[in-house]
Amino acid sequence: MPTQTTTDLQTLAADVLSKALKAGATDAEAVVYEGDEFSALVRLGQVETLKESGSRAVGLRVFIASGKAQRTASTSSSDFSTESITRLVEGAITLAKITSEDPFAGLPEAHEFGKIEEDQHLYFDDVNAMPPAERIEIARRTEAAAMAYDTRIQNSGGGDFDTSTSHKILMNSRGFTGEYRRSYCGFSAAPIAHDEKGNMQRNYWFSNSRTVTKLENPEEIGQEAARRTLKRLGARQVKTQKAPVVFSPEIARSIIGNIFDAANGDAIYRNASFFSGMLGERVAGENITVIDDGTIIHDGIGGFGTKPFDGEGLPTRRTVLVERGILKNYVMNTYTARKLNMKSTGNASRGLAGNPGIGAGNFFLEAGILTPEQIIGDIKSGLYVTETMGFGVNLVTGDYSQGASGLWIENGELAYPVEEITIAGNLKDMYKNIVAIGNDLVFRGASAAPTMRIEGMTIAGA
Repeated sequence: MPTQTTTDLQTLAADVLSKALKAGATDAEAVVYEGDEFSALVRLGQVETLKESGSRAVGLRVFIASGKAQRTASTSSSDFSTESITRLVEGAITLAKITSEDPFAGLPEAHEFGKIEEDQHLYFDDVNAMPPAERIEIARRTEAAAMAYDTRIQNSGGGDFDTSTSHKILMNSRGFTGEYRRSYCGFSAAPIAHDEKGNMQRNYWFSNSRTVTKLENPEEIGQEAARRTLKRLGARQVKTQKAPVVFSPEIARSIIGNIFDAANGDAIYRNASFFSGMLGERVAGENITVIDDGTIIHDGIGGFGTKPFDGEGLPTRRTVLVERGILKNYVMNTYTARKLNMKSTGNASRGLAGNPGIGAGNFFLEAGILTPEQIIGDIKSGLYVTETMGFGVNLVTGDYSQGASGLWIENGELAYPVEEITIAGNLKDMYKNIVAIGNDLVFRGASAAPTMRIEGMTIAGA
């Protein structure tokens, strides 16, 4: 799909806004999106699926003032023809006229708009420049390295390679215009191992970046996927008990992610979070500092959650949610901030249609000073979690219960794999009982956490 020029897309956004205001909107906001995606899956050396697609769409949100309140509605379309744009505008205005009045609705105030002007290094041309044959070959090499690692690996979920690029423009009737491009590329392998009894286990590993120059070696990724898979063979249950639990970075990330959900302004307003009314209070141990930062650039490359402005046109920023265990901030967009009589934290997330939600930038737990080996080293008997299953988190009460698998720790060493167990606790206690934090903070996505150890969790098994 030929990429439209920025001028064309900006002209389209301006045209949509102009039509909306002429049709009766007192305020309006347009989003124009254009993107390309490529994905290849190689299984047992053969190309199984190959997809290449392009998409583009425009979204419109309109406001009609009604006394001190606003009526609002949104529409979207992937058709950029004049007739379709006319229908898009008419549909939004018609819907807005019949929706309820909302005193909190409306665009941010004009002085709040802004964007980070420096280049955040979010887009690299080399992602699209790499020939498809080369991308497929990387997927093939990654899978082949995993398959060749050990004779117990006889099957595979495949090796894959994905790329995507996107271009987004946000424009509103209060004078804000912003745009950014992003690129992504990544590959992985998912080998399947068999033990002598015919039991199967699978795992995976991956590498990703905004530029192909920072991707890791395919053979090393394939071998790491194989090692992670083989570690699961011969898994057993353990007896129900209370013991220290060490969370691998991949799982620690989701536990810390619950802090973002609990500090979400919408959940706070609805009184649907155990953080309600807790600003300024202790919610975690003194060793816990949790940050959301939409401005991070690592080694000359923008983070996966980095962007110059949020979904409403406010500049992204660094927000400390928890500082040394004290809850310092909620995360909000303009709407929830108005409801709470506070200010937006620049966390509005926006699709093409609907009202903005609340989304994270680069969200992370600050690293500690211990190596993972040191964290495990003084545990006589405990669990190292590498996978959790299910949706067992209640943000109202903090209750936490999830299926888990991983490795059993004996005398400071990873002894044998375990599965079919459940780990349970309450997040209010868990955050206060994080007794050790690793130095292994690595961003492989927009959120990250290092290895961490929590005392006193219940492990339910045989």
